Amino acid sequence: MKLGLETTDYIIFLIYFIIVAAYGYWVYKHKGKQTADSKDFFLAEGSLTWWAIGASIIASNISAEQFIGMSGQAFQLGLAISVYEVVGGFSLIIIAIYFLPMYIRNKIYTMPQFLQMRYDNRLATIMAVFWLFLYILVNLTSIIYLGALSLEKMTGFGFMPCAIFLTVFAVFITLGGMKVIGYTDVIQVVCLVIGGLATTYLALQLLSDKVGTGSGVFEGLSLIKQKADSHMHMIFSPGQYQVHNGKGGMIDAYNQLPGLLMFIVGGQWIVNFNYFGCNQYITQRALGADLTTARSGLLFAAFLKLMMPFIVVLPGLAAYVLFQEQADPAIIKGITESGVVKPDNAYPVLLNLLPVGLKGLAFAALTAAIVASLAGKANSISTIYMLDIHKKFINPNLDEKKTVWLGRVAIVVSFIIALAISPLLKNFGQGFEYIQEYTGFISPGILAIFLLGFFWRKATANAALVAAVLSIPLSTFFKYQFPEIPFLNRMGIVFWICVAVHVTISLIESKGKDNKNALEVNKDWFKTTSSFRLGAAGIFALIILIYTLFW
Repeated sequence: MKLGLETTDYIIFLIYFIIVAAYGYWVYKHKGKQTADSKDFFLAEGSLTWWAIGASIIASNISAEQFIGMSGQAFQLGLAISVYEVVGGFSLIIIAIYFLPMYIRNKIYTMPQFLQMRYDNRLATIMAVFWLFLYILVNLTSIIYLGALSLEKMTGFGFMPCAIFLTVFAVFITLGGMKVIGYTDVIQVVCLVIGGLATTYLALQLLSDKVGTGSGVFEGLSLIKQKADSHMHMIFSPGQYQVHNGKGGMIDAYNQLPGLLMFIVGGQWIVNFNYFGCNQYITQRALGADLTTARSGLLFAAFLKLMMPFIVVLPGLAAYVLFQEQADPAIIKGITESGVVKPDNAYPVLLNLLPVGLKGLAFAALTAAIVASLAGKANSISTIYMLDIHKKFINPNLDEKKTVWLGRVAIVVSFIIALAISPLLKNFGQGFEYIQEYTGFISPGILAIFLLGFFWRKATANAALVAAVLSIPLSTFFKYQFPEIPFLNRMGIVFWICVAVHVTISLIESKGKDNKNALEVNKDWFKTTSSFRLGAAGIFALIILIYTLFW
């Protein structure tokens, strides 16, 4: 395995970089408002098409955490890790039907704004601060870390130079505002899909060459089934499989993905409904559009979501078989560090085995995914800080020009903090697991107060505040007092406790009366077009087929 890129690879990457930069500049000059406008900068209000919304959602969602982290967990756990993508596609459709009308019809543009409108200013402020810490210390930091790790493996440059490169690239995209992010994300997604599928194709071909007879990708798929049957199931049972934990030991696969119980208790639903429905940097793409356009965008995103296992899971499975069969010394050396099997190394090591030219395409695809995701998250950090903290508590009379300028400052500051912290994540076993678990300390309480706030008119502010704040200590308690409980099941338990607490306090306070801040709800809002229903039915059919074939 030769570390680093050749001249041809760098030329391909340079072409990608020039196209993205030039298109972003054109969008900034020709599609943006020439005067400073905070709604245009933060929301691209009314200007994103359905395909731009859908592409931008996926570009922000699919990043190093999927390419590196999820591919690493495919190496570790197998096809079952696709549950995040499959349930994500289903969740996007439910959110398009039920969540989007509540935001758009009530003219809600940020998540703290919803909390203030439905509950009160205390909860909105507390959660705004929570979200800022979460987005910077968990999301932004982990993407920089995993992205830099992959670029380090591919190029041979050090971790920090790679991290700085990604950060600077993302800063320039982000400073153009949501409109630039949204439209450049279309290019990023095209590059991501083409480069990702090319990598998958070549990974399966490599597996065929190294382990089989060299007859092609279909033989590669067959070899995964033959050599790694334990990795070809979507549902695990307790004690069924022991897998590498990324720290030198082994762990029960059920502890990572607890079979049917993660659906029954609700952990998997909480992850996806919270991520796609209560998450500023995802919902933000749709909140500036009309309802029909926004729904079409989420339907398109759901379709793209179901493509992701082909792009990020299959390479991890191929790497696992190559490693288990000891088919390539480069694979064994790259995945093992000081005798410890590091699943997160699977994808970047595999990329180094690609031929010249295609390695540059894969490098561009990976960079596109990372930069698009970083840009989306940083814009949302800036949006929450400026609209929900700075303009409320520091300078309410800030004019539009200064609001946009300070928004850009917030973007740069958040990147600097995340960049400084990112090397510390080397102490964690698996990046994708780190993101899901620690986001899960907050998400059960958030989803509880959003769902009850949307659809239960008696929900009160004090009850929501208690439920939101309770989520973190409860998650911490269960993690350390009951470590045998899988984290997805822990999220479900905490969610239902938060719901019970919220309902109990609300009933005591409301005395059976509707809360004065209850949102307007019209059942006609939840009606969809025939084309949307047809597309949704197709996606549901695909999900059923996946679980039928790989249960």
